[in-house]
Amino acid sequence: MASMLEDLSLLTSLHRQVVEESGRADLLEITDALERRCRGEEDGDPAALVAALDPDTTARIARLLTVHLHLTNLAEERHRARSLRSEDGEYGGGADTGDIGPAVAAAGPDARERVERMRIHPVLTAHPTEARRRAVASALRRIAEHLDAHDDPGSGPSERARSRRRMLEDIDILQRTSTLRITRPTPADEVKTVLTVFRQSLIHAVPRFQRAVEAAFGGDVRPGERPLPPIVRFGSWVGGDRDGNPFVTAEVTRETVRAHADQALEILHDAVDRVARMITVDEESTPPTATLRDALANDAAAHPRLLAEVTKDSPNEPHRQKLLVVAARLAATRDERAGVAYSGPEEALADLALVQDSLVAAGDARTAYGELQDVVWMVQTFGFHLAELEVRQHSSVHRAALVEVLGLLPEDERPSDVEAAARDASLLDRLAVDGWPELEGSPEGATREVLDTLRVMAWLQQRWGRRSCGRYVVSFSQSAADLVAVRALARLAVGSRPLELDVVPLFETGADLDAADRTLEAWVGLASTAGWLERVERRVEVMLGYSDSAKDVGPASATLALHRAQVGLVAWARRHAVELTLFHGRGGSLGRGGGPLHRAIAAQPTGSVDGRFKVTEQGEVIFARYADVRIAEQHLERVASAVLLTDSPGHAEARDAALGRFADVGQVVDEASRRAFRDLVEQPGFADFFAMSSPLDLLADLRLGSRPSRRSGTESGRSLDDLRAIPWVFAWSMTRVNLPGWYGLGSGLAALPTLDGAREAYRSWPVFAALVDVAEMSLAKTDDELAAGFLRLGGRPELAERVLEELALTRRMVLSLLGQSEMLERKPHLYTAVGLRRPFVDMLSHLLLRGLAEFRSTGEEAGSEWHRPLLLTVNGLAAGLQNTG
Repeated sequence: MASMLEDLSLLTSLHRQVVEESGRADLLEITDALERRCRGEEDGDPAALVAALDPDTTARIARLLTVHLHLTNLAEERHRARSLRSEDGEYGGGADTGDIGPAVAAAGPDARERVERMRIHPVLTAHPTEARRRAVASALRRIAEHLDAHDDPGSGPSERARSRRRMLEDIDILQRTSTLRITRPTPADEVKTVLTVFRQSLIHAVPRFQRAVEAAFGGDVRPGERPLPPIVRFGSWVGGDRDGNPFVTAEVTRETVRAHADQALEILHDAVDRVARMITVDEESTPPTATLRDALANDAAAHPRLLAEVTKDSPNEPHRQKLLVVAARLAATRDERAGVAYSGPEEALADLALVQDSLVAAGDARTAYGELQDVVWMVQTFGFHLAELEVRQHSSVHRAALVEVLGLLPEDERPSDVEAAARDASLLDRLAVDGWPELEGSPEGATREVLDTLRVMAWLQQRWGRRSCGRYVVSFSQSAADLVAVRALARLAVGSRPLELDVVPLFETGADLDAADRTLEAWVGLASTAGWLERVERRVEVMLGYSDSAKDVGPASATLALHRAQVGLVAWARRHAVELTLFHGRGGSLGRGGGPLHRAIAAQPTGSVDGRFKVTEQGEVIFARYADVRIAEQHLERVASAVLLTDSPGHAEARDAALGRFADVGQVVDEASRRAFRDLVEQPGFADFFAMSSPLDLLADLRLGSRPSRRSGTESGRSLDDLRAIPWVFAWSMTRVNLPGWYGLGSGLAALPTLDGAREAYRSWPVFAALVDVAEMSLAKTDDELAAGFLRLGGRPELAERVLEELALTRRMVLSLLGQSEMLERKPHLYTAVGLRRPFVDMLSHLLLRGLAEFRSTGEEAGSEWHRPLLLTVNGLAAGLQNTG
């Protein structure tokens, strides 16, 4: 941590220099005084200092504090990346911290076989929890590069001076760059952001990760043995997720896959071309196989001009010649040049394998499985599509579409009650299998868009392969009819034309999770499902929603409901001989399933992982885990280690024993915590109280993403049911209450006769430990005094008191359970990270509280001068709290 504090001290001093040079030393005087009061180093209420500030000064101080918090995050990220370079680094060296070697050693003699079957599948989403603009992120990336050069032991005085000057320049730019988005990003903007992550880090992190896993088995490939198959697959919802987002259309989805393919083919061309120019082995030292000679002869017949050119540039170098042909054909595929282009990634992989086999036959396995193998892994992982685009839509949209199209059937075919027919799984199953009669009219509006999306998916698969866009996630799946509805609509959209569609149910509410196995039981009995199961070798994906379940029944009860649902789903899969992959819809925030991912994997029920782990990654989490190559590699190792170990016999036996032993503890906590949560949110006027206590209604003005904050598409209103989980969590974090991460747990623990069983459950039952750890982190970021101030704005003292009483109870019960005097006491890294930011987060909270009070008391029109300062403050708090949505 010393190096991080040194970096932060340097960055802070440079930042202060920039502010002083701009003529605003007065801002530093105010923030210094405010910081001393927030730290308790000076008598006086911080609120009194804040009360004297006008809106303009408040805005300037908010920007200053936001830059400081961004620099703090940068210093911590750099420290983490540097630690990964050393075996004894703070973040490495163990199976639970990112080094896969110990996990492989602990996994036993079948470790390699299990790794060969392993699949890790992160899915990047556009859920709007990343408050930084791309301009801000770019400035921070440049500062990080200068900081690395400055800290490099090999840098001389002139290099260090240059790095310092460049840091001053970029910090000055950062301080003068607006942190707020002027316009809301479009889905195309969000696609560009995700593509940047792939280009800058993920394409490099994947082969590095594969090498790390190979190294755990001894490094070099043994004679007769091939390298490990690819372990990672990437998915994306960006440009495919239309649940409540009217801006994601069929055309957007088509253009998204086109952009994916363009990026993937450019990357692969550059990689193959680079390796081709490196592999200069000649045919005398490394004679080609007859198969390679035949392939080059066929290439000469098919592409004579291309072969003449590569032969002229690389005489007597057949392996290089073939690779240059591959590079040229990848370029042609990108340019859509018929005749030269590849039909798909499998054809390119066959050519690369041909070169590898020839090199191995000539005794040069080292070259065959060196940099060339990295390219093979890239093609296997990214294909020509980069990430598998997934479509998501709400079940109610399909139901409405079916009502419309059923009403367009000929009179003698039309159901008497189309509303009921749209929910009739057996009727929809017949339509999916047998097809539809000709409609008397054309669907319009939202229904036409649903059908166009399915048509586009069919076209994309024909153009870029099945993996490019084949999964269709159904939000709020509540019945078998909700699932077969997609297949029925697909049959109407494309008829008998090919469309390979994997329908993925998403179970989100507490009731839906409890009924998940029964819903699938009805679904699997349908003819359309049975036929599809045979085509996909009985592989099924089921998605679990962490966000809306926590918003529905509270964090503790949702965690236990999710665990219960997984146990039931594993049993269902075994009954039907199905290979089940559970897709975890986890958010970045603690109230939406966030927290350490490797701990979450270890907490899954036995049989629910089985070497396969799929999870959503969104917002600030994407950048925290994947924007840096070293951190991305380490994160993938950490996940792979957890996946490898979680189903090992020892772990499984201990977990199963704990599940049986602590079932009563879980049931008591579940029921009492759910009751406490529902008793709060069902209070009349609670939605209004929440909105008035928080900056909820201002979040839309931050323009974080293309998707509206409410599923109805309207940004106003007071319905919690319509409100998405992200703004629900984001707004509560701004109030320093963090209610979605802990509310109800105190009541749940208090309902136990003693805490002895809970203490033992925390030590022995991973799911219970994960539940408590999330609450502990959430509580560490709360502040009672500030929380009370925000809650007073709601104008409902009885509701405010109820929240504060549960907060005090939960804090008391969690500390007693953990045997601690304060939160994170036994997690020193997290304790330090939160502590570093706390005074600056507190300062911003005081600014926000004062600004909201002014805004509420004067009315939005009269208080419009506070609008921008409030947005800047919320943006700064997002940087300081980090996992806000």
